[in-house]
Amino acid sequence: MTLAEIAELVESFRTAAIRGKEAGFDGVELHAANGYLFDQFLQDGSNKRTDIYGGSFENRARFLMEATQAVISVWGSDRVAVRLGPSGTWGDMSDSDPEGLFSYVAQELATLKLAYLHLIEPRVLGNVDDDSKDQNPVAAQLIRKHYKGTLIAAGGFKAHTAEAILQAGDADLVAFGRDFIANPDLPERLRLQVPLNPYDRPTFFGGTEVGYTDYPVYSNETVAA
Repeated sequence: MTLAEIAELVESFRTAAIRGKEAGFDGVELHAANGYLFDQFLQDGSNKRTDIYGGSFENRARFLMEATQAVISVWGSDRVAVRLGPSGTWGDMSDSDPEGLFSYVAQELATLKLAYLHLIEPRVLGNVDDDSKDQNPVAAQLIRKHYKGTLIAAGGFKAHTAEAILQAGDADLVAFGRDFIANPDLPERLRLQVPLNPYDRPTFFGGTEVGYTDYPVYSNETVAA
């Protein structure tokens, strides 16, 4: 990408933010993990640039910061968030100093007073769990030292591990993805400590409502039984 193309893309994010607001959304989360474009700029395994968008932490974070500020200009900082994967290797992503890089990024994002910062734990690689990974909240524990705003942790959490990270103070909220697809009443199921519907991964994308929006809530199961 040329410098002119990067500037155009930043403006495209601003335009998209305007359209999202006009469409009635509540806010914007910029996805800067999982090998998406922001992540490609951040990590030096992919960013080999020698201009103002490559090399130092500051330069590699520049595109993300500019796009985030562009979106904030539309929404205000309290309606804008960013998602990071400090341990992310999905799509062959890598960095020579991930702790230093993402600590710097967290510190810079903290100055923007975002609605929240959303972190992916290392046990999730793209769209699959890696059970060989440490189940401790590595990403949140690292970033909490550098980001005092609201933190959301995501990545293979179960009820007990979600409660543990909240009690430890390493995150303020926990996000669930796959279990929420399969359990439209997930918060109530977690509260009642009842079994969860198993999810069916092949039906997540495309197809019909089968395995996507037809999962029963727990009360319906009880009545049916």
